[in-house]
Amino acid sequence: MKKYIIVGLIVFVGGFLLLKPLFSNKIIDVPVKDSPAVFLFKEHLATVRNQPISIEVKVNEELEKLEVVFNDSIIQTWTKPKGKMSFNFDPSPFGVGTKSLNLVATLQEGTTFTDNRLVRILSEIIPKKLTINELQSFPHLSSSFTQGLEFNKGRLFEGTGDPGNKGQTLVAEVNLKTGEHLQKLGLQAGYFGEGITILNDTLFQITWQNQKCYTYSVASDLQLVGEYNYTGEGWGLCNDGSSIIMSDGTERITFRDPKSFTTERTIEVYNHEGPIINLNELEFINGKIYANVWMTNMIVVIDPITGQVLQELDATEFVIINRGAGESLNGIAKDKTTGKIYLTGKYWNKIYEVDFVEPVL
Repeated sequence: MKKYIIVGLIVFVGGFLLLKPLFSNKIIDVPVKDSPAVFLFKEHLATVRNQPISIEVKVNEELEKLEVVFNDSIIQTWTKPKGKMSFNFDPSPFGVGTKSLNLVATLQEGTTFTDNRLVRILSEIIPKKLTINELQSFPHLSSSFTQGLEFNKGRLFEGTGDPGNKGQTLVAEVNLKTGEHLQKLGLQAGYFGEGITILNDTLFQITWQNQKCYTYSVASDLQLVGEYNYTGEGWGLCNDGSSIIMSDGTERITFRDPKSFTTERTIEVYNHEGPIINLNELEFINGKIYANVWMTNMIVVIDPITGQVLQELDATEFVIINRGAGESLNGIAKDKTTGKIYLTGKYWNKIYEVDFVEPVL
C-alpha cells in the first residue's frame, strides 16, 4: 500500500506475555534460572506444523502442580512432579505463526510461577506455484488508485485511496464494459480509503490510518449508513459470508463481526519458510483467502483456518505486460454470478478477466 511512503514493518515478537487466564491466586514472573520449573530448551522454539517434537522440562523445587499452556489451551498437566520430564508437543491442531508457550508451576501454598517462551510454527506445505492467464480486458479509469474491488449480485464496485491527500477517496459502482462510474460517494481529504467488501447489501470500506470503517447501502445509491472504529492500520477486506476479514499490512488477518466490527479471531499467514507480510487487498474465492502482497507481483492463497499459504500466484509477467503507466497490482474480484475472476491495479487503465494456471516449463 502504502502510498508513496515506504514504511518499514517491524514484527514485534520480543518480550514475554504474562499468562493470566485460567489461574487464580498470585502469579509471579521470575528470571528463568530462579523459577521452580523451567523448559530445558534455550530461548524460543521453532518447529513445523505436522512434526511433533519432544520438549523437556525440569522441576527445581516441590510443586503441587505443573502445566504447559499453549496460547490459551492447557496441553499437559503433572501432579506433584519431580526432576526432569518430557512431553510430546504436537503443533498439528494449531495454526501457523508465532505463539506463546508457558510452563506454569504451582507451589503447595498456591503461588504460581511461569516460564514464558515463544514458538514459531512454520507451514508444512510448500505452496503450489501458479501464474496469471489473461482472458480479456475492459476499460478502467486510470485516475483510480484502486484499493478494493468487489462484485455484488453481478454489479462491480471499487474503492480508491488518496495518495495526494486531495479528497480522492471514494467508493463507486463501476460499469465493467466502459469503466465509467455509475454512482459514487467520496470521503473528505485526510481519509485514505483502503479495502472494501460487501455483505448482505452493505459495503464496508476501511481506511489506512484513520482507524475508521464506513458502511454504505448498495441498494440505495451508496448511501452512507454507519461507521465503526478499530485499532491499527487497515489494508484489505473480504468476507466469507458471515465474518468480515481484514488485513493490516502485517502477516496477521483478523476476522470481525459485521454487526460490531469487533475481533472474532485472528490467523497469521506463513508458508514453509516464515511469515508473509504486507498482505494487502483481499478476496474470498472458493473457501480460500486470496491476498495481494504489496511491493511484490505475488498473490497468495491462504487457508482461512490455519493461515497456511497453499498457493503462490506469480503475476510478474502479467504486470510487466499490463501495468503501463500504473502502479502496483491491487484488486481481486470474483463475480459469483458468472464465476469469472478479475484483476487490476493502482492507476491501471484496464481491468482484466483472468484465470490461474500452472507455469509453462
